[in-house]
Amino acid sequence: MDDNARRRPHRRARRGRRAGVFGVAAATLALAAPVGASPEPGPDGLDRYYQQRLHWGSCAQGPGDRTGRDLDEAGARCAGVTVPLDYAEPQGRTVRLAVSRLKATDRRHRVGALLLNPGGPGGSALDMPPDIRKAMKETGARYDLIGMDPRFVGRSTPLDCGWPVSTAVLSAGTGRAGFERQAALQKNLADQCRATDAAVLPHISTRNTARDMDVVRGALGEEKLSYLGYSYGTYLGTVYTQMFPGRYDRVVLDGALDTARYQPRLLKGAERENERALADWASWTARRHGTYGLGRSRAQVLATVDRIVARSARGLTLGTGADVFRVDDSHVPFLLVEGIADDTDSARAALGETVSVLAGAAAGKRVRLPRHLAELLRYATTGADSASGSAQTAILCGDVAAPRDPESYWRDIRRARTRHPLLGPLTRNITPCAFWDRPREQPTRVRHDTRALIVAATGDPRAPYEGSVALRHRLPAARLITLEGANRHGLYGEYGDTCVDDHVNAYLATGELPARDRTCTAS
Repeated sequence: MDDNARRRPHRRARRGRRAGVFGVAAATLALAAPVGASPEPGPDGLDRYYQQRLHWGSCAQGPGDRTGRDLDEAGARCAGVTVPLDYAEPQGRTVRLAVSRLKATDRRHRVGALLLNPGGPGGSALDMPPDIRKAMKETGARYDLIGMDPRFVGRSTPLDCGWPVSTAVLSAGTGRAGFERQAALQKNLADQCRATDAAVLPHISTRNTARDMDVVRGALGEEKLSYLGYSYGTYLGTVYTQMFPGRYDRVVLDGALDTARYQPRLLKGAERENERALADWASWTARRHGTYGLGRSRAQVLATVDRIVARSARGLTLGTGADVFRVDDSHVPFLLVEGIADDTDSARAALGETVSVLAGAAAGKRVRLPRHLAELLRYATTGADSASGSAQTAILCGDVAAPRDPESYWRDIRRARTRHPLLGPLTRNITPCAFWDRPREQPTRVRHDTRALIVAATGDPRAPYEGSVALRHRLPAARLITLEGANRHGLYGEYGDTCVDDHVNAYLATGELPARDRTCTAS
């Protein structure tokens, strides 16, 4: 989502992206489809979309566009793809998608196009091709790498409901009063989206994004589309294979979601994994008590965290000067969860700094905020990135119907609090989807087997490992690469595990899956 690489709940851990301002720079050069290919006829009424000619040009929208400048410097080019807002009425209103392409340099051994998605939902993929090209090593030269901002995300006709916050992923806090405030806030967020964007909300869904992907495939002149998706992007990729069987080639799903359990509260059921990741971080931090001052044992560090959460119910003031933020027990669990999706030393150190600042605030101290924490607080407490939360929520609410009765959420929170006092009120909290219009389509069910490569870490706090195992069982022809001993969300090309990366690159190079599931061990 943004150039600051912020992490979001169901996006790969290192690369978060903030939705930007739409408007791919007008191209100065019209390029043909790949050699030997031409846009194909589309389904009834969709020919003009599948057969459109794409005009590729500079990705930079101006001197301050860092993302576009980096893409240009890497040799990528950008274009706009027109798709129908409503696929049932293809002659009606249209949406403009932003796509980037880093063309294959080994044209003799070219495999095809590989479309990328970082997760979210609501993550921008426009800037992904250069990083993925590096991760793929010599195999990367054989693919056209495609970054597509999904509809209403990033530069693809972005949705922005004008929210006072940038995320709806918050905790219900420590008591009934906190839940009541959350119910009011979440209803207000839904009402704001309905007031500003009612006409497009029914058409924001994963199924429509999958349809857009197939239009992009056709416009690129590709018979089949390869795909690499992280986190929520694994759900999108699975939906594409189910809606368009026979139109995909090589599919990599990293940090997979179980399609049967996909629903608006994405972190529901992930409490155990998050608690384990938090405990492992606490052990790491305890060995560095001289740096963070949070306790000399795992138990002491976790006790400090509990005291911070309890104290935050009365409100905490963080920061100095221009960066001053007021947080409470709806924000603190979110800040913690944000920090434990990655078990590298750098990520753990960042969370150590965050909790140290919170501990100081609980004791009445005010200190200068580290940059990463100031950015995260701005995201959690202001509407600076309202577009991000707006798009993510619209996709979730447009995919699966949520319970409508606020009291059902309160009962769920109370039950979860007995087992998961810190995380239960966040993972089970009410969301804007409780106040959203019902989705127009039923959720996608897995009915077609898929030869995909699934990648998962046993300690993934965002997409629990059991979800990848369940998806593997739903897709008998798929194979699962397991990384044992890592509390990490998003592995390929990100975590630096040679075993995982080599398996993925071998599959992308040959199209051949391993003969059986494989296990790697984190170093």
